[in-house]
Amino acid sequence: MDRAGGWRGGRAGTLRWIAMARSGPVVAGALLAVLAVAQAIAQPAINTSLEGEQLQIAFVLLALGTALPPGLLWAYPTAAAVAVSAACVLSLAAFHALTVAGLMAELAALYRLGRSGAQLLAAGLALPFLALALAGPTGVETRTLTVLAATLGLAAGWAGAARRARSEAAEHSAAREVIAGRLIEHTARGERARVSRELHDVVAHHISMIAVQAETARLTTAGMPAAGVQRLSAIGDTARAALTEMRRLLGVLREDTRAAVPGQQGADRQPQPGLEQLNELLDEARDASGSGIRLIVRGHMTALDPGVELAAYRIVQEALTNARRHAEGAAVDVELHYTADALGLRVRDNGPGPPPTAPSPSTATPPPGGHGLLGMRERAAAVGGALRTGSAHGGGFVVEATLPTAAEAVA
Repeated sequence: MDRAGGWRGGRAGTLRWIAMARSGPVVAGALLAVLAVAQAIAQPAINTSLEGEQLQIAFVLLALGTALPPGLLWAYPTAAAVAVSAACVLSLAAFHALTVAGLMAELAALYRLGRSGAQLLAAGLALPFLALALAGPTGVETRTLTVLAATLGLAAGWAGAARRARSEAAEHSAAREVIAGRLIEHTARGERARVSRELHDVVAHHISMIAVQAETARLTTAGMPAAGVQRLSAIGDTARAALTEMRRLLGVLREDTRAAVPGQQGADRQPQPGLEQLNELLDEARDASGSGIRLIVRGHMTALDPGVELAAYRIVQEALTNARRHAEGAAVDVELHYTADALGLRVRDNGPGPPPTAPSPSTATPPPGGHGLLGMRERAAAVGGALRTGSAHGGGFVVEATLPTAAEAVA
């Protein structure tokens, strides 16, 4: 069984190599010609109508005419099909015989014509065989061979046309998918451009006005206490930092548009922040709030996935903002707990905590304008983690998150 399988595999590989080679059609035509000549020479022993040297030579030449056209005229399927069909019909009409190689060449020519040429012509070239079978020689063997050539020729032409239809359908389907992908890409690019324009024209303008007004109030208000001057200066610094972050975001949104225009360079922006920038964030929060903020780290600090570090940084940033807004002046502890497979994050303040009548922040829909808790929860979920918020033991408000050490794909 192994030898038979190996032999069949070797023969299939040889035929595949012949078909794929540039000279494959010529080689196949030469093999068919050799087979046709061999059968034509042996045919007089079977067919008594071929007695005589001149008839035998004519039949051999006609056998060559039925086998050679597909190989020599492979690039011209119409000419090859017409030539081989004419030679086969003439062989059947004149000598009441047709070689096996000639029949194979006829089928190959009609198949190729149906696949890459005129499909109606491929069907029409099989009709002379049918007419010859109806009005031609009366021999049963010859009539059977003629009908066989007609039916197999029609089937070969239909098979080539079906293969051509499947190929064209596959090409059209692939083209439609490419066009749909391009449309989606252009739609998304247009939406990003619209969002970037809104951010630049509306939000950035208002933030810059906050910075200008805070600086103007600090410089023009006479007799302002030192604490007020410090607060106004912190407001201006925060607004300018927000503008810097927005410029980076705009650079990301406009990256595709810049890359599509020749000569445009990508946006000049810094990498997204991570836990290495956490000390700077805490320093800014201390300066802005004037309260004590501690950083507590447990476990061995290791570099995490950039997405996880960005999520942790943004969660801490939003938690500190909430503490400054709702528990002004309260001390805040920021704890990082590194384990083998997760990062534990805890931000707790010693303020009054959430109002007793307020719904649980972990389950309730945030009020209008209060999407900070929801944003933290979404950032944790985006990397495969979880987040909990609520009252802390002993008073105050706590934000706890568990983030995996590597970002996970979220369905």
